[in-house]
Amino acid sequence: MAASYPQIVLFGDSLFQGAVDFANGFSFQAALQAQVLRRFDVVNRGLSGFNTSNALKLLPDIFPAPTPGGPRLKYLFILFGANDACVPLPTNFQHVPIDKYKANLVRILTHPNIVAHKPKIFLVTPPPLDEIRVTELDLACGHPSAMRHAKNSAAYSAVVRDVAAEQGVTLIDLCKAIMDAAIAKTPGFDPTTGVLGDPETGVRGYLEHFLPDGLHLSAEGYRIFYDLVRPHLGSEWAGTDDALKVGFVLPEWRVAPWLDEDAHLTEAYFKKQQQQQQQQKQQQQKQQKQQQQQQQQQHQKQQRQKQA
Repeated sequence: MAASYPQIVLFGDSLFQGAVDFANGFSFQAALQAQVLRRFDVVNRGLSGFNTSNALKLLPDIFPAPTPGGPRLKYLFILFGANDACVPLPTNFQHVPIDKYKANLVRILTHPNIVAHKPKIFLVTPPPLDEIRVTELDLACGHPSAMRHAKNSAAYSAVVRDVAAEQGVTLIDLCKAIMDAAIAKTPGFDPTTGVLGDPETGVRGYLEHFLPDGLHLSAEGYRIFYDLVRPHLGSEWAGTDDALKVGFVLPEWRVAPWLDEDAHLTEAYFKKQQQQQQQQKQQQQKQQKQQQQQQQQQHQKQQRQKQA
């Protein structure tokens, strides 16, 4: 059995399920795993179509209580709400009333199985909705009207902000970041006149590039998401000597005593590498000092010539 790595878990709906997709040279999950490679496992528990009520029913199976030999949940990213915010329709059963949605988020955050792991928790706001595009696709699929409304989705994102503040967890405001970027890339659009993607405004603008189907993120949208997440990971080894490989679950090959009889060889090799690095550093310092002395001597010579 493979060594147990501490885990970063992406828990949410299709917006996390789609994080594994590779498009236009980018994959959110691949980028995240590359950032923490050999230190954490990135585990995707994105469940397409799920709302917070569905998530609570499966939570004990997804997050078992910690055991001595089992993996530890170190970082937890939670992204639900796109389905909770659906409008109640005869053709759709995903809607969760906004008050219950808030209560469900709190129940997820405070569930005993999660609390027992003591993870760092991040609550993510669902991205904005391009209701113009969503309406086109929903009507084409036979729904009597749009399943989602931009204003309603924005209200659910506001709840996420409130819960993050009230529960003292870190907020990843994906909704705001996507909308701000879309506005910035839509020439001539004045956000004081309305909201991109809202039928009342009638303008999709650059939102159509971030949300091709009006709901799910494109690779460009996932890049924005990753840029929000990236600064929150890696503080454990940021600024450390790379040779130490801080946080590696399994040792770096140059220092790993794979066989007891070879332990002295790997240790000697590592010490030799350190000595060489130290010698190079001392040589660089010596050269810098010599250059400074030469510059000082040249300056003094010029001063004497001026005085003469």
